[in-house]
Amino acid sequence: MRTKIVTVLAFVLVITANAQDKKWTLQECVDYALENNLSIKQQELSNELIEEDIVSAKGNLYPSLSASASQNFNFGSYIDNYGGRVSIDSRSNSFGINTGVTLYNGNRNKKNILQAQKNLEAAGFDLEENKNNIMLYIVNSYLNVLLYKESLIIAQDQVDISKSQLEKVKSLVDAGTEPKSTLLEAQATLANNDQQVTTAKNNLDLSLLSLAQILQISHKGFDVEDVEINLNSASLIYNDTDDIYNKALSILPEIKSAEITVENSDLGIEIAKGAYYPSLSLGASVGSSYQHAQGQKDERAVIDPETNEIVYQSNGFGQQLEDNLGYNIGLSLNIPIFNRFQTKSSVAKAQINKERAELQLLDKQVKLREDIEKAYADAKAALNQFISAQTSLQAQQESFKNAQESYNLGVMTSFDFDQVRNRLVNAQSTLANAKYNFVFRTKLLEYYYGIPIVIN
Repeated sequence: MRTKIVTVLAFVLVITANAQDKKWTLQECVDYALENNLSIKQQELSNELIEEDIVSAKGNLYPSLSASASQNFNFGSYIDNYGGRVSIDSRSNSFGINTGVTLYNGNRNKKNILQAQKNLEAAGFDLEENKNNIMLYIVNSYLNVLLYKESLIIAQDQVDISKSQLEKVKSLVDAGTEPKSTLLEAQATLANNDQQVTTAKNNLDLSLLSLAQILQISHKGFDVEDVEINLNSASLIYNDTDDIYNKALSILPEIKSAEITVENSDLGIEIAKGAYYPSLSLGASVGSSYQHAQGQKDERAVIDPETNEIVYQSNGFGQQLEDNLGYNIGLSLNIPIFNRFQTKSSVAKAQINKERAELQLLDKQVKLREDIEKAYADAKAALNQFISAQTSLQAQQESFKNAQESYNLGVMTSFDFDQVRNRLVNAQSTLANAKYNFVFRTKLLEYYYGIPIVIN
C-alpha cells in the first residue's frame, strides 16, 4: 500500500517549485520515510527472523546427519576389540556416522510449518500497518506546513497593507489634517502585524521541524513544495459509516493481522494436542574403531590353516577399521502414557490463547468502528466549518472593501478600519484552518475505504 496514503488530493493542485533550493514533494517525503525509517527497518529485520523460523520448521521434516570421531588413551587393564583383556597402556580411535528422521509425531512438524507461515503473513500486515501510520503522519504534517505557509502569506499581506496605511497617515499628519495619535495607532498596528508575521514564521519553522523529524533527517534547510489547494466544491461522498466500516474490515492490515492470529491459535491447539499421539522415528548408524597397544606393533595372532601354528598378521589402522566396521538401523516408538499433565496443560493454554486472539480481533473491530465514526463526525464537522468559513470570508471581504472606501474618503477612522481588517484576517485564517482540516479528514475517510490517495 505504498501509494495508498500519499495525498494531496482529488482536488486541483497547483505546484510551484524553487529551482535554487531543494523542496520536497509529498511523494518524496513518503518514499524517503518508507525507505529509511528506523522502525520500519527494525520490523523488516523481524520479518526476516520469521522467515528463518519457516526454514527451521521445514528442516524438521528432513533426516539429520552427523559424524563423530574420538581419540582415547587407556591405562592399565581394558577389553580390546576382540573381547580379550589386555593389561597394557594403549590408545584408540572410533569413528561413526548417524542419521535419524521423525516419521510421525502427531503431524506437529507440518503444523509448525503452517504456523510459521501464518506468523510471517501476519508480520507482513503489521509492517504494512506501520507504514500506513507513518504515511498518515507525513500527510498530516505536510498539510500543517502548507497551512502555516498560507498563514504566513496572510500575515505578510497585512504588513503590506499596514505599511501603505502608515505612509498615508504620515502624509495626512504632516499636512495637519490628522492628529499625531492617528500616526501612533498606525505604527502600533504595523508593529502588531509584524509580530503576527513572526508568530507565523515560528509556526512554519516548527511544522517543518516536525515533518523533518518524522522523516528522521536534519531540519536545516529543509522545505517542501509550495502547493496551493483550491476547493471549488466541498462535500462528503459517504452518507453513513456502515459502508466505510464494512470495506475497512476487508482491507485494513491491522484487521487481517488479527484474523490470522485467530487462525494461528487454532493451529496452536492442534499442535498441543499432537503430543497425545505416539511418535515414531527411524535411526541408522555406521561406525568402526582402531586400537593400538603402546610400544607394540599392530599385529594379531591367528592360526595358520595349513600348519595349525600361531602366526602374526599385520593389524594396522586400515585393517582394523575394515574388520570393526558395523551398521545399525532401527525404529523407535514413543507412546505417551502419563507426563504429569503437561500435554493437558499445553492444550488448555492454547485454547485460552485462542479466546484471547478472538477478543483482540473483536477489540480491533470495535475500535475501528469507533475510529471511523469519529473520523466521519470530524469530517462532517470540518465540512460545515469550511462552508461557514467561506460564507464568513465573503462577508468580511465585502465589509473590508466598503471600509477601505470609507477610510480613503476620510469618513472612517483608522481604529475602526483596523477592526474591520482584523475581522477579515481572522476570517482568512479560519478558512485556511478549515480547508486543511477538511482535506485531511476527507482523506482519512478515503484511507479507511481503501481509496488510493496519490499525487497527480
